[in-house]
Amino acid sequence: MTTSTVHTFCRYCLASCGLEVTVEDNRVLKIAPDKLNPHTWGDFCAKGRTAGQVVEHPRRIVAPMRRVGDSYVEATWDEAIGDIAQRMNRIIETGGPDAVAAYYGNPAGYSSSNLVFMNAWLDAIGTHNRYAVGSVDQNALHVVAEAMYGSPLMVPVSDVDNCDYFLIIGANPAVSAWNWVESVPGGWRRALARQKQGARIVVVDPIRTESAEAADLHLAVRPGQDWALLLAMVKVILDEGREHRGDCAELATGMAELRTLTAEADLDDLAARCDVARDVIEQVARDFASAAGAMAITRTGVSLHAAGTVAEWLGHVLNLITGRMDRPGGRRFEPGYVDTLRLAGLAATRPHSSRLAGRDLVAGAHALSELPDEITTPGRGQIRALLINSGNPVVSGPDGARLDEALAQLDLLVAIDLVQRESHRHAHWLLPAVHWLERDDLLAFTSGMHDEPYVQYGVKAVEPPDGAREEWRVFTDLALAMRRPLFGAKGFNGFVRATRRLAARTRRPGLAFGPQWMDRLIILTSRKFDGHKLTWRELKAHPHGMVLGPRQFGRFREALRTPDHKVHAAPAEFVARARELLATPEPGAPAGFPFLLGNRRRRHSMNSWLNELPGLHPAGKGNEVLLHPDDAATLGISAGDRVRVFSPVGRLEVTAALSDRPRRGVVVLDHGWGSRVFDPRHGGAPDSYGVNRNLLADRAAIDPLSQTSTLGSVYVGIELV
Repeated sequence: MTTSTVHTFCRYCLASCGLEVTVEDNRVLKIAPDKLNPHTWGDFCAKGRTAGQVVEHPRRIVAPMRRVGDSYVEATWDEAIGDIAQRMNRIIETGGPDAVAAYYGNPAGYSSSNLVFMNAWLDAIGTHNRYAVGSVDQNALHVVAEAMYGSPLMVPVSDVDNCDYFLIIGANPAVSAWNWVESVPGGWRRALARQKQGARIVVVDPIRTESAEAADLHLAVRPGQDWALLLAMVKVILDEGREHRGDCAELATGMAELRTLTAEADLDDLAARCDVARDVIEQVARDFASAAGAMAITRTGVSLHAAGTVAEWLGHVLNLITGRMDRPGGRRFEPGYVDTLRLAGLAATRPHSSRLAGRDLVAGAHALSELPDEITTPGRGQIRALLINSGNPVVSGPDGARLDEALAQLDLLVAIDLVQRESHRHAHWLLPAVHWLERDDLLAFTSGMHDEPYVQYGVKAVEPPDGAREEWRVFTDLALAMRRPLFGAKGFNGFVRATRRLAARTRRPGLAFGPQWMDRLIILTSRKFDGHKLTWRELKAHPHGMVLGPRQFGRFREALRTPDHKVHAAPAEFVARARELLATPEPGAPAGFPFLLGNRRRRHSMNSWLNELPGLHPAGKGNEVLLHPDDAATLGISAGDRVRVFSPVGRLEVTAALSDRPRRGVVVLDHGWGSRVFDPRHGGAPDSYGVNRNLLADRAAIDPLSQTSTLGSVYVGIELV
């Protein structure tokens, strides 16, 4: 037996924790944190530790599988690619390019090649029907970044080590590890270290989370009313002249419009909306403005409401007007070793309005909530073929029952994944993907989202099964078989074929066009740090990763992509939406549905991606509904009872648990559960854990600015079974 050690990094989330993988005869024996990683050492969780179990999942798909009746049979890749290409071409001839669509989930974003080649294939087809998981939880951030800074990917990162006042809204970094479109390794521990040195931590959340328990102040805000709290703080700061006059005058435009908006708002009304006392809001605003270093952090919990984009915007405004942009202890721009903003501009998807709702693309994709109607409504461009790329939209998005019904009506459904999940149960083809432990990755496009200049080449630890293929190869082969030009570039397919022939003739596989070409080009054109230029040889010589230089300030203004190179503090559509919210009384709970359905993050969970993994959750499989003891007593419910949770669009049964963590009137049921894992190879009964809370969400309810489904604003009723 041959034992070896491989150093790589985890690709389950943006934290990208360094790993030390012990391998014996192409099997993972152990995964431990890489103590020699200079950037991520100290950030490690059970998701990375158990990654080898995913590779060896007992129901893993290891060869293409074609649906025959109600079962599946294994096929060759030539058969799969040939049949899919033929059927898609036939669908395009009948319904046009938009009759073919694709949806991608979180795993696709943590591959250096997946999304690049998926979009290259979609460009080859010419379809605008692209759907993504971003409309479930993060579109608001991209909408705000584009409007204020000129690029949807210009996301300021946190300078935790110099911060004196942390205002954390809709986040639980004690569990989520300061990780959401930015990565601060060990960020919560570092924040607690600052707290011991005198920094204050304020957590805004309807639930007394692990982070709230460690905070100096917990504001149990009414769900969905973060915007009111933040607008009130902005008003206090501007009314009392506590803004940073230099930045407001020199760095920003729109301050006059912002002052007009805050003048129209009434502080008592805002305090009543968010259910936080006026004097508390005033004190928090003054302390935030006067702290030497401070930052407002807005996360997923802010986004999942009809006012999510306004709340996200006001969090950025709070940082802007108090001089926290690009200064120690605040938020700064990290350029990374790749000019991601420029590349994003070059690769931007063409503008498009959806066929039925008439909504624009957000961050290159349409809202998942629109997908069922686009499948079932006849007309030119009706979706008849869908490829699901490493995603589970029936569980991730709202009203999954309606989407499941729509998927059953497709002429062709193709799923690329490691196992057959809930969203794949109607699939005509199951295509086996490659796990990140089985591929090389250079996550260049996220290099500006780390809190310091950092690079690591993630090498594969084991070889994939013979029948599995990386996604980029699937998309390339489909474009070739469909005779449609990859990247939409005429003649590109001929180039790809020529490189493959050369590789075969010379027995040098690396000569065939693939991600390795792009990786080399990225390093060749990477930016210098302190006058030093990174080379490919140097990158490969540092298996633990490299910190390329110190954290720097002063790069924010030159990075702005707005036409005037200023921050747009008051985009017209945001101001108009804020006025609309101010003019609308808080509706309150509808009759028969008195509770708001909240969510929570588990440290060892990753949406619907890992919840079916045996042994990952020591507390047992599944989720439970968390009720405040006083609410439970009113309903006659005790801990351990089976209860029915229902909304106007769905109902489910789940076990009740009691806790005073949620504020009264809020019940908590965590997301990502309720997906079955099927057994297409042997026909066994599906495995299922927990219930899908999103079955209770109305897909018609969205944030109009970001098109994000309001998964955090679902009103429900509860009764004893």
